[in-house]
Amino acid sequence: MRTLMDAQGWAGTVTILHPLDDSTFEARNLFPVGNIVEDPATGSAAASTGGYLRELDPAATPRRITIHQGRHVGRPSILEVGIPIDGGISVTGTAVPVASGSSQPRR
Repeated sequence: MRTLMDAQGWAGTVTILHPLDDSTFEARNLFPVGNIVEDPATGSAAASTGGYLRELDPAATPRRITIHQGRHVGRPSILEVGIPIDGGISVTGTAVPVASGSSQPRR
């Protein structure tokens, strides 16, 4: 992924999204330029996905989608995305902190 990103001049992360059904997705957020290779829960990418889906089909809003992420790196997370007819996209969910000392999921 890093080689492709460098060749294309892409900075940051690459999000891969696979629909499981109309309201559930599996996501991967690849980050080969940082200290980790994959982000297990990416709220900003989830919010961007909500905005993208609203732009593609405004008639399908309001709606909620669920994004599963982090399974491939052993840190499964679930992100719930609220997509209103207009205004801000909301993202909530659970994730396990990366920092040591706590293994309790956060909300």
